[in-house]
Amino acid sequence: MLEPKFEIQENINPNEVIELMKNLISSPSPYFHEAAILDFTYLWFNKIGIKAFIHEYYESKITNFKGKNVICEISGNSDGPIICINGHMDTVNLCNGWTKDPYEGLVEGDKIYGIGALDMKSGCCATMLAMKKFHELNKKFHGKIIATFVSDEEGPYGLGTNALIEEGLLKDVDFIISAEPSAGFNNRSFPDVSLGARGGYGLEVEFFGKAAHAAMPSSGVNAAVDAGKFMCELEKIDYIEGEFLGKGVACVIAVESDGGACSVPDYAKVKLFWHVVMGENEKTIENYIVDTIKKTSIKSTFQISFRDAPTAGSRGYMPYLVPKQNHFVATFLESIKDVCDCEASISYFQSIGDFNHLGSRLNVPAVIFGAEGENIHGADEYATISSIVKTADIIYDFLVKVLVDEM
Repeated sequence: MLEPKFEIQENINPNEVIELMKNLISSPSPYFHEAAILDFTYLWFNKIGIKAFIHEYYESKITNFKGKNVICEISGNSDGPIICINGHMDTVNLCNGWTKDPYEGLVEGDKIYGIGALDMKSGCCATMLAMKKFHELNKKFHGKIIATFVSDEEGPYGLGTNALIEEGLLKDVDFIISAEPSAGFNNRSFPDVSLGARGGYGLEVEFFGKAAHAAMPSSGVNAAVDAGKFMCELEKIDYIEGEFLGKGVACVIAVESDGGACSVPDYAKVKLFWHVVMGENEKTIENYIVDTIKKTSIKSTFQISFRDAPTAGSRGYMPYLVPKQNHFVATFLESIKDVCDCEASISYFQSIGDFNHLGSRLNVPAVIFGAEGENIHGADEYATISSIVKTADIIYDFLVKVLVDEM
């Protein structure tokens, strides 16, 4: 009688999820300050016998940030698919309004609270436990698993993942799972999987007017007023609409102007973040802006500047799509159905993240899949424990299907 290729084991224990989540949540890790949680992750993997190493990088052009990532690898007995699972260990900065301790990992029913609980320590926890289970139960398989736990996803450039790409450490991967909270972000019931995402650029538009005394504003050119007219007109843009990603959108994120005590301001700056869909890029954004300004009656001159970036690849976040018919995508959707006993809803991420770098620059399918919860980037953020358990089980099931069953 043939022996089974892998042992049968029950789903990952929710108590194991809670314990690991509490450890992750209790380690504060706002972007640019992730060293402690990455050290914990590195030691956790080495303690359970999985090869892990610290990858260090230095961004000297803009941020002067010395960062690091944790890379874990499980290699099979023969050549086969290389599966990458990516997650970020950093969080946004703590906001006001919390009614729970943001670093306790408080459990109430199926919810676990904490900053980064949903975005995305939930996905990192699920990945870690799926890797642990696969390592314990599957000694013979083909291919390789590369799990990357990165820094600075929440920062302006995605420096951690960008460094992995720039240094060629992910050049041979065949399929990527970004364990971002797709259900939580898309406000959908679990399971939800995103097969692509809008992209985005940071930029600014500067307006140059003419100073004058505030008692005689008509003798000058008020750059602040012209900037205001521009911002109002932005709401009327007729964006192109993609079949899956919908429309892009321009968002004003900051305004700067000052006429002093009693002067017409001769300078104003509008900072924007501009989400884009397939077919849009820096040039189309410039065209939108020029057309918008033409529709106003402003007298100021203007200049468009895209934000400087550490490298050409990190200048913007490019939109991307993943074909549902791809072999790995089909298998991943099958794993979701097998674990959850239902079909996953299909969505398309409306914002940007490391998955954009992965999905647009490596030319391989990169799905976005993770836990459900609420208050992402806000007070009393939480993820559901049951969805973290199932995320881990789905990742594990997928790895078995493509690395063990297909031997």
